[in-house]
Amino acid sequence: MSDRVPIRTLPSGVPGLDDVLGGGIPEFSFNLIAGGPGGGKTTMAHQIMFANASPERKAVYFSIIGEPPLKMLRYQQQYAFFDASKVGDGTVRFVHLGQEALDGGMAKVLEAIVTEIENSAPGIVVVDSFRALVRGTLAAGSAGERELTDFMQRLALTLTSYEATTFLVGEYADGEHDSAVFTVADGLIWLYQAIDRNSVVRKLQVMKMRGQGQIPGLHTARITDAGYSVFPRLLKPAEIVADHPLEHRLSTGVKGLDEMLGGGIPRGYSVLITGPTGSGKTVLSNQFIIEGAERGEKGIVAIFEKRPNDYLQTTPRGAEFEKLVREKKLEVLYLRPLDLSIDETLLELQNAVKRIGAKRAVIDSLSGLELALAPTFREDFRESLYRMMGALTGLGVTLMATVEVADSYTDLRFSPEAQGIAFLTDAIIIQRYVEIQGQLRRALAVVKVRSSQHSKDLKEYEISTEGGIVVGHPLKGYEGLLTGTPKGGEIGK
Repeated sequence: MSDRVPIRTLPSGVPGLDDVLGGGIPEFSFNLIAGGPGGGKTTMAHQIMFANASPERKAVYFSIIGEPPLKMLRYQQQYAFFDASKVGDGTVRFVHLGQEALDGGMAKVLEAIVTEIENSAPGIVVVDSFRALVRGTLAAGSAGERELTDFMQRLALTLTSYEATTFLVGEYADGEHDSAVFTVADGLIWLYQAIDRNSVVRKLQVMKMRGQGQIPGLHTARITDAGYSVFPRLLKPAEIVADHPLEHRLSTGVKGLDEMLGGGIPRGYSVLITGPTGSGKTVLSNQFIIEGAERGEKGIVAIFEKRPNDYLQTTPRGAEFEKLVREKKLEVLYLRPLDLSIDETLLELQNAVKRIGAKRAVIDSLSGLELALAPTFREDFRESLYRMMGALTGLGVTLMATVEVADSYTDLRFSPEAQGIAFLTDAIIIQRYVEIQGQLRRALAVVKVRSSQHSKDLKEYEISTEGGIVVGHPLKGYEGLLTGTPKGGEIGK
């Protein structure tokens, strides 16, 4: 036999899950959806079933020990994926086997399942809650294990011979393992709930999926009115990498700053704007976006601390932003749900970039993003930012991100949530307050532009009444400017 047998896949109907699975659910596979209580196992099983059930591929949902179908449907029909017409016309059938399980255990349950499958020939089969039946059988010791092994083998053989794609739903604690079940299963999807103080974050892991390469690791998930959704970890950050970025530079909208950068920001670079409160980080990012729009380069702005209406009303260039939003040259994304995950954030940003064809993006601010994240994601904040910046710049987007520095005028350092992220970016611009001749003034400098020459000067700047940054003369001859209390020197050309 030299020709390979192709394995068709079915769409799961769960956003993001097909990517994690490696292309979808293999047809005729035997799968286990496992996890603790409240993880979303039943919801996911229903979502997959309704996505694939049709008059040509009917579905049957067996409930064994647990809530009866009427009670289960009362809750499941609240989700957007639920299609009552498929239940009404018999495309989806619900069969309760609680009495069979009580009267005859696994033997009676298997007999009832086989009879139903022979009569209706379904293409999708769900058995829920399978684990409750297993526990009762294993309580009988070695005899129970033999009965379970025999049951699993016969069930898998029957469902495979009738060409059904099957899902067993089981309540398992972390570390629990039934060898007879796990060995027979072609696919194993594990659902978790990570609890950190008052935060609860759902996660999913595909432990195995025979015949295709799944994305390893834990993936963030969320249950909403639409049902279960998965936000895959993106292992390949680059899709469209800018060619020769140093030969194609983007203006920041600030002439003096472009000169300090060596001609502007290289296309596809990530730029970090650091400064204390009121130094003009948002003003600069606004100019960057508006300059792009004037050059035909659409943009997106992700905010975490203010709602879009409040942001547009308080930002200095709000009126211009509103006009760009109406003209669909700009999208302002408010990303502040409860227990935000970095994967959700990245997916929202990527979708917006692709939706409007954005070439410029602003994250305002990384400090706000860190605070909006669920606690469990703050531990690997640097790794998350690395993936986010790589994925966005990989799409050909030039990214500008703002970050707060600590309110200290004796040294220069990032705030605790942003420490250690400077090396992730291609360019860094710092904004500072300095005291000169009894006045509090603003100064900026370009710390780095990767692979490019740039100005080493520290220059004074003003924020004009029109809401823009204007770079002035370099501050020469001073000692200790970055401490905020310099000595000597003069403002000169």
